[in-house]
Amino acid sequence: MAGETLTECTVGDVAAPSRNALVGGPFGSDLVSRDYVPTGVPVIRGANMGHGRWVDGEFVYVTPQKADSLSSNCAKPGDLVFTQRGTLGQVALVPKKGADRYLISQSQMKVTLDPTKADALFLYYVFISAEQQAYIAQNAITTGVPHTNLGILRNTPLTLPPLAEQKAIAAVLGALDDKIELNRRMNATLEAMARALFQSWFVDFDPVRAKLDGRPPAALDPATAALFPATFQDSPLGPIPHGWRTAHLEEIASVGSGKRPEGRLDLLCPECNIPLYGGGGRMGYVPSALYEKPILFTGRVGTLGLIFRTAEPSWPSDNTLIVEPQTGFFDFTYFVLQGFDLITLNRGSTQPLLTQTDLKRQSFVLPTKDVVKAFADFSEPIFRQIVSNERESRTLATLRDTLLPKLLSGELSVAECQQED
Repeated sequence: MAGETLTECTVGDVAAPSRNALVGGPFGSDLVSRDYVPTGVPVIRGANMGHGRWVDGEFVYVTPQKADSLSSNCAKPGDLVFTQRGTLGQVALVPKKGADRYLISQSQMKVTLDPTKADALFLYYVFISAEQQAYIAQNAITTGVPHTNLGILRNTPLTLPPLAEQKAIAAVLGALDDKIELNRRMNATLEAMARALFQSWFVDFDPVRAKLDGRPPAALDPATAALFPATFQDSPLGPIPHGWRTAHLEEIASVGSGKRPEGRLDLLCPECNIPLYGGGGRMGYVPSALYEKPILFTGRVGTLGLIFRTAEPSWPSDNTLIVEPQTGFFDFTYFVLQGFDLITLNRGSTQPLLTQTDLKRQSFVLPTKDVVKAFADFSEPIFRQIVSNERESRTLATLRDTLLPKLLSGELSVAECQQED
């Protein structure tokens, strides 16, 4: 990009010339947890950021009437959403195929762009660049909890190429993200397949019920079907298949705590390529691993109820509980953990707390080892494919992150990039 084609401006300069084009969330008392309802207008919170280009994840909702009363704090498809407090530097787009409007929480800000001046997807890539992330960190307000504000966002400097070039750059980077998103959806489908079988075998006991009714278990070969009993027996958890028993988690897995990483966490450190996890998921990266092998973990302090699994070296922080299943029980334990209502085990007063003892003593139905092995024979190839897709996505993300600064700076043109492809 030749220098004369670039425009120096600010975020405020490219915001739409309309009211509430650049706004933050509502005042604290205007949106509280009792406003949430099962369905309605989705609320964008911190949990909905950090999923790639789009706001995503599990949403909470408010009624349309509540959203109407806070209309100035609503975002629409195509808007950019920024984290104001919490994990600074997060940015995401409101998807065009989602709801027709979203309410942003107190911890978010949004901007509606002037489409004649800036492309929203291009600006998303600008804001996830290392240079822009460094700017956000350097200009954060560090008094109390680190945060930013609308004034800082409005005055954030930008260097923009012509609109057509913005769109071309966004298309190149977006194509890589499209493949990453496809892999993510494939993995969600694959995991859902394994979860459905777990539900059928170990929660609903479908093969046993079929035998009890005199029917052959659906979709099972004769050898696998023969592993299941044909009757039930009583247990503390209700009727369970004959020959199975109730057990505590500690009988099939060890439970321990994660560890605080040594030194200062530097999210921009090139050699920091080991993911650091907290109870809410990935927090950043560290230079070495606490665990080289696959593990399961959940939140210990703060965020409770989410279950994660790793296939690569990782560092779970001290606000996690680590679950290490016995050989052959990894996938089975993963889904067992998802069946526990961990939020009800909270022992914290000022913030949520899950203890090792409480997690170890959670009860579940333990089948015979040959049934667990039959499940592993089905689930392990699925999760191997999931891991393969995740590795491909990381390679694509590395390529995207390598191209990003070169395209933004003009070191590499879109035409050159397309020739290399």
